[in-house]
Amino acid sequence: MARGPLRPRRQHGRGVSQGQRRDAGAPVGLDTLYGRNAVRESLRASRRRPKRLLLARGTLTHQPVKELAELAETIDLPVEEAERSQLDELATGANHQGACLVSSPYPYVFLSELLGSETHPLYLVLDSLQDPQNLGSLLRTAEAVGVTGVIIPEHRAVAVTPAVVNASAGAAEYIRVVRVANLRQALEELKKSGVWVLGLDASPDAVSLWQAPLEGPVALVVGSEGTGIRRLVLEGCDIIVSLPLLGRVESLNAAVAGSVALYEVLRRRSVDGET
Repeated sequence: MARGPLRPRRQHGRGVSQGQRRDAGAPVGLDTLYGRNAVRESLRASRRRPKRLLLARGTLTHQPVKELAELAETIDLPVEEAERSQLDELATGANHQGACLVSSPYPYVFLSELLGSETHPLYLVLDSLQDPQNLGSLLRTAEAVGVTGVIIPEHRAVAVTPAVVNASAGAAEYIRVVRVANLRQALEELKKSGVWVLGLDASPDAVSLWQAPLEGPVALVVGSEGTGIRRLVLEGCDIIVSLPLLGRVESLNAAVAGSVALYEVLRRRSVDGET
């Protein structure tokens, strides 16, 4: 019997990762986004339900801040001037740049919403990333190259927290992200829909990404910062690919490696006329 589509579970309350601990200033059941880019893109994307926009007192005449107030006005969102100490508390010490947005949680989607939505989809699958900066950087690249969606595990991985949204410069607000309980099963769902799954790993038998088949539907799997792709997830890939390393270091940062690989897919598709 064929398995049904995987369904994500939404984040409630505080988790245990570095990025999730950053959310301590948010009211229960809500997120507090911080930083002008993150707040601006969230308002532009219109995927969340914003509740309050708080701007540092005395900054409304500054053009970047004025832009935020004007965006809020277009959707009848209350704008409040607040002391920086109040913003510091909401952002739990992070650099908020004088802007905080209290909003509904990140709007994860179902895997079924991604499957079949494009002729030549490109999926990014992230196996147990722990660092909010790495996840934010990869989501920013994913948005830039036009990925169809990003798939992350529900457990033992950072979620799309305000820290991640800030690290992505707000790009995360446009990306469709799925959280799944079983990443290997998600890969099987992708393959059933005709997607070719590539694992980015420095295995001895890996094929150079430059020679790998990147045409058609593709899912790129990137592993965690410390251990890479887990064995069972790696076994679920159709092919293992690697980036050439000509220097003395043995590996690249997960966000850098994933970003380079995503742009190679985009480059190849541009040459082949798919984009």
